[in-house]
Amino acid sequence: MRLAMLARNPGLYSHKRLVEAAEARGHTLTIYNTLRCYMDITSHRPSVIYNGERVTGHDAVIPRIGASVTYYGLAVLRQFEMMGVYPLNESVAIGRSRDKLRALQILAREGIGLPVTAFAYDPKQAEEVIKLVGGAPAIIKLVEGTQGIGVVLGETMSSAKSVVEAFRGANVNILVQEYIKEAGSSDIRALVIGGKVVASMRRTGGIGEFRSNLHRGGSAEAIKITPEERSTAIRAAKALGLNVAGVDMLRSNHGPVVMEVNSSPGLEGIEKATGVDVAGKIIEFIEKHAKAGQTKTKGKG
Repeated sequence: MRLAMLARNPGLYSHKRLVEAAEARGHTLTIYNTLRCYMDITSHRPSVIYNGERVTGHDAVIPRIGASVTYYGLAVLRQFEMMGVYPLNESVAIGRSRDKLRALQILAREGIGLPVTAFAYDPKQAEEVIKLVGGAPAIIKLVEGTQGIGVVLGETMSSAKSVVEAFRGANVNILVQEYIKEAGSSDIRALVIGGKVVASMRRTGGIGEFRSNLHRGGSAEAIKITPEERSTAIRAAKALGLNVAGVDMLRSNHGPVVMEVNSSPGLEGIEKATGVDVAGKIIEFIEKHAKAGQTKTKGKG
């Protein structure tokens, strides 16, 4: 098979592993810098152009679109979809997952466990919103943040109010969530591929750090998750329409709660912690499902 990947940094561990896994199974995988692609959207033959040449002949595309270029990256991915190229994750599903508010609303609609979450526009409502999630301490996070960036713990009512007012004063959208004290500084990342959890790890934040993201200096270890946690991860990925997803959960006193669903999960932490060939399983999924024109949305939405 001829595979394409949309990514800006071919040197990242995840991207190199996907290339290795594809080549080990006899496929070719070409990486296209997302921002260097441009599109002919007016012709009867929709196309993506790269280095002056039309991109043709690919059986599937693996979107590894950075959060900072989501808008343009999804436009390029939709163009591949309109060309009939099978996407590992569809543009509409990635768009849902990248909008934290929309993702949480979809998960809530499906009855999936979530931390109590509030969203408001007026910074004057800060105290009311914080009380809605159980008071301080409370988690305040940017709707479009990633890798733990833009996530703040308001330990007291006054500090939480100050953070909310500061964020809203900067005209950025935020969510306020209850602090799951019993989870401490640990969470669970479950890697879902094709409706199955193929690997799972527990991530623990560094000393004095409430965020468990590995990019923030956290550590990871393989973990056996419960049937309820497994079901929650699978249902969360399905609700957002993602074939491949990293589902982040906390263990609360009332069961697993989903913090975030990542449509481009990093592979380094989970492969090294668990020893599972996640990249190989992704390529295997593509082999079984990639058919021309099989995008559910066909680039719409």
